[in-house]
Amino acid sequence: MSLQIASRKKASALTALVTATAIALTPFSAARAQAKGPPVLRDTETEQLLREYTRPILRVAGLEKQNIQMVIINDGSFNAFVADGRRIFVNWGAILQSETPNQIIGVLAHETGHLAGGHLSKLREQLAAAQTQMIIAMLLGAGAIVAGSTQRSSTGNNGLANAGAAAIAAPQEVIRRSLLSYQRQQEENADRAGVKFLAATQQSPKGMYETFKRFSSESLFAARGADPYLQSHPMPAERVAALQEFASSSPYWNKKDDPALQLRHDMVRAKISAFMERPETVYRRYPQTNDSLPARYARAISTYLHGDLRSALAQIDALIQVQPNNPYFYEVRGQALLESGKAAEAIAPLRKAVALSNNAPLIEMLLGQALVGTDNKAYTDEAVRILRAAVAREPEAALGYTQLAMAYGRKGDYAEADLASAQAAYLRGDNKTARELATRAKTRFAVGTPGWVKADDIVAAKPPRN
Repeated sequence: MSLQIASRKKASALTALVTATAIALTPFSAARAQAKGPPVLRDTETEQLLREYTRPILRVAGLEKQNIQMVIINDGSFNAFVADGRRIFVNWGAILQSETPNQIIGVLAHETGHLAGGHLSKLREQLAAAQTQMIIAMLLGAGAIVAGSTQRSSTGNNGLANAGAAAIAAPQEVIRRSLLSYQRQQEENADRAGVKFLAATQQSPKGMYETFKRFSSESLFAARGADPYLQSHPMPAERVAALQEFASSSPYWNKKDDPALQLRHDMVRAKISAFMERPETVYRRYPQTNDSLPARYARAISTYLHGDLRSALAQIDALIQVQPNNPYFYEVRGQALLESGKAAEAIAPLRKAVALSNNAPLIEMLLGQALVGTDNKAYTDEAVRILRAAVAREPEAALGYTQLAMAYGRKGDYAEADLASAQAAYLRGDNKTARELATRAKTRFAVGTPGWVKADDIVAAKPPRN
């Protein structure tokens, strides 16, 4: 992808984030890193498409200025969720399984409905209130148990103690059902808000309905006989029926996705498949008989990931002939060369990718890595400049700081090298190493200088919070 979809072979372009904390991983592997939280994938092409999907929805929802981030989770199941009011999390499986832009846009509109409705903060309030109620119930029940125990010791009757145990259990069950009912109502409200946002942006809610209908069919058997009052989401059939009723009245119900947008969506799905799925699965999805651009993209990436660099480069060059201004084709070409130990040859296509992508910071980091990887000191100053620009815009990407530390070390600027290494370790969640490196960096900087202050901040900092 690069996502940083890097390959499964070398630890180069992939950067995985753990919620707010970035960690460098071997490409698209489950984390070797020690930081906690779900592994997150980075890819400029995919993130840009998701931003374009959500931007108009966030605008009509009144959230345009909230800087809501799109985060791709390294999970092949279909899921999307919000967790902190600042980010929408989307599994790569949700993107891959969405056959049209409208299907994933509908899911994102639903999640935006949660954000716009303030459901997270309201749920926390409900949980806090429930906790208070449970504590009161437990105290009352405990008091009854103690009284019952005293009575039993004097009379041999344990009725009051049993009543105390019931006094603990019954209110907890009522409170639990109340919370689940509240969550079901939130889901229904998010559905309605999502449809409203889609209508306001002149987009069809059909994709949203199609997605939920599909999951309704898949979960129908599992839900059979379930107590609807113990479900955190509305019962599938009821939810889909309600969604269809108000979604089908949209004047944009039958509006189709723009063909150019559909192509971009299919390209991203092909890229995800190539990087995340086994090669035999990729070739089943995109057989040689399929000559579409997405199929050729998937096969080219899969070919380089699995060792045939020469054939992969020929396939990528053929893609470039079709779309000579596509930055992601040059990015993949540069990445393939870089991960095959040909850093010097990777520089030219990565320069082109940076220029065509309007200096996308993740691609700048790849270019910086290639410049550093040549062992040619003539590239060192350029590498420092590019990597500094990249980390300024992607301050949570540990890979950029790691490469920056190497570039500074090559220059003999050990103060800046220690500082960059400390920042990388801090972002990886290795706070002990971060403090040690920052402490050493402080001894190399003059007291009070910007570098000294940054190092001192790391020494004093608490671990990054998710």
